[in-house]
Amino acid sequence: MRHAVIRIRKSALQHNLQRVRQLAPNSKVISMVKANAYGIGVQHAIDAFSDTDAFGVACLAEALEIRALGNDKPITLIEGVFEAEEMPIAIQQEFECVIHHQQQLDWLLEHKDNYKNAGLKVWVKLNSGMNRLGFKADEITEVIQQLKIEGFHCVLAMHFANADVPDHPMNQAQIDQLLSIKKACAPIEVSCCNSAAIFNWADLHFDYVRPGIMLYGSSPFFDRSISSLGLEVVMQFEAQIIAINPIQTGEHVGYGSSFTADRDMTIAVVSIGYGDGYPRSLFAQNFVAIAGQRIPVVGRVSMDMITVDVSSIENHVKLGDTVELWGDTQSIDEVAQCNQSIGYELLCRLTKRPEVIVED
Repeated sequence: MRHAVIRIRKSALQHNLQRVRQLAPNSKVISMVKANAYGIGVQHAIDAFSDTDAFGVACLAEALEIRALGNDKPITLIEGVFEAEEMPIAIQQEFECVIHHQQQLDWLLEHKDNYKNAGLKVWVKLNSGMNRLGFKADEITEVIQQLKIEGFHCVLAMHFANADVPDHPMNQAQIDQLLSIKKACAPIEVSCCNSAAIFNWADLHFDYVRPGIMLYGSSPFFDRSISSLGLEVVMQFEAQIIAINPIQTGEHVGYGSSFTADRDMTIAVVSIGYGDGYPRSLFAQNFVAIAGQRIPVVGRVSMDMITVDVSSIENHVKLGDTVELWGDTQSIDEVAQCNQSIGYELLCRLTKRPEVIVED
């Protein structure tokens, strides 16, 4: 049997959620489980996050999947409903909605009595400069005041564009806008902190924090490891050596013959590739780990295989040996940086081919 395994550590997921609690003890936690829980698997995530206050998803279909799994925790649709027909379903299922444009506001008001009677909060999105979703500062106060008059419980929500770069000048501009709107709409609950912001701004945790990537064992920062952040590795991605080949100086490896041996070498073939979600477009030297030792990847990544240089340990490797693609020794963030990417993308691009094993 082809060996490609994703091991999910439930205890690490739980630890990382508790780390959020340590950092933001006075805030409710909305655990983000969109995009199949960042590739981890929504079933595994919601089981591990039993201690969260609520879940956050991108769309109605993701929220309905959680309900279908038997979970009745509060859920927030962070992009709101996409069509008028979705609003009655959201209310019936008790999903709280973000509104970020006038049409969503109109759909909400058409069902205002049912929404309020369900005891649901309305999350009103501020566009403070990221320019994706939200009402601009010169209109959001009026929207919130209108909703308050109608009897809605409102939450002022914002998203940072550069939370992973604490000294970026736009951060303060966004914070200033948020605090100004908060004051103008007082009293009002507020939420603005994603994973990076949870670490950077304890004074901005407010009523709700929205951790995502930190829950899944990847760092929200380019220059800070998860261990330095007090987080644990959630995913151990493994494959096996399926061939070992000696090659001579001047011989090539892989498609395009892009790698040329500069000495006699021993090359191991590993049962993983971009068909499993392993990244192909490597821009810097990438590594795997065998028995805790980092081993360089050589040649192009294929759909089903990669090749690695095991010359330094050739007397200690054999067919069937386990190869760590990322996990305890070679972090997912290191692999992502070699790919000019981020841990978020590597998690989300994993396919259904690898076997998934959940460990306590």
